[in-house]
Amino acid sequence: MNQPITEAQVATQLERVARLREAIGLAIVGQGEVVEQLLIGLLAGGHCLIEGVPGLGKTLLVRTLGQALALDFRRIQFTPDLMPSDILGTEILEEDHGTGKRYFKFQQGPLFTNLLLADELNRTPPKTQSALLEAMQEHTVSYAGTTHALPEPFFVLATQNPIEQAGTYPLPEAQLDRFLLHVRVDYPSEAEECAILAQTTGGVRAEVPAVMDAAQVIALQKLTRDVHLGEDVLAWIARLVRASRPRDSAIAEVREWIKWGAGPRAGQALVLTAKARALLHGRLAATREDVKALAAPVLRHRLLLSFAAEAEARSTDDVVELLLRSVPFPG
Repeated sequence: MNQPITEAQVATQLERVARLREAIGLAIVGQGEVVEQLLIGLLAGGHCLIEGVPGLGKTLLVRTLGQALALDFRRIQFTPDLMPSDILGTEILEEDHGTGKRYFKFQQGPLFTNLLLADELNRTPPKTQSALLEAMQEHTVSYAGTTHALPEPFFVLATQNPIEQAGTYPLPEAQLDRFLLHVRVDYPSEAEECAILAQTTGGVRAEVPAVMDAAQVIALQKLTRDVHLGEDVLAWIARLVRASRPRDSAIAEVREWIKWGAGPRAGQALVLTAKARALLHGRLAATREDVKALAAPVLRHRLLLSFAAEAEARSTDDVVELLLRSVPFPG
């Protein structure tokens, strides 16, 4: 039976998270909400899809996180000619010089890492995109009839550009659902932009220290699952997810605007991310406010808009806001 978590354990773990935030802050100006959502994804043991226009520092943010975590970090630049074997690995023919026998040996690809930056994921064809599916869900790679385990922890941070549509391949719904969070990076404020200009055009570059290792990340992920979430909050999460499905929803706008609603994986994601946010804020219990804060990044990529919604210029975030207003909290 699991021992209950204590305030002292939480304080120790949260001190590590605070040091991680400070380390990221040495290279990244502002973007506090984005950094928090990435840390929530890390604690919840899920993957994040990061979207924003060019030049907002998406790649720098992920690279900085890789430097601050003492984890094996790889970057794959996805291009139209990238093949599945380029990321998974391939078999090479080797010869035993003692016996003269030849045999095939699996050469691991860049996917075999702890922290993977999949840069511009929507620029590669569906065949290569789908090669990530098993890895993201099962943390394994199957090649030539053999299953190879990926190192733990395994965390995929994928970036995509929303405005350059020429030469891009929209991510299939099955793969979008594998991402725990869809994080949107927005333009910085005027003060933040001035700080970015000053920091990036000078002669001194901040060194990002490594503040956490693999064992500490795994311990934090286990601690996240032990955070309490009340039955009323759990019931509300289930209602929110069910209300997003046109067939089950009592909300007229949902039936009009949504073609396909969120599945059970969305509920799992809301529970885990709410727990992770509570832990980040030093609490041992997740609340309704945690669910509200993460409803949009959890649900926005899991809802398929109808033609009527697109005609009215409605977004999935509009639907999430409607759900939060319309679905009553139990009790």
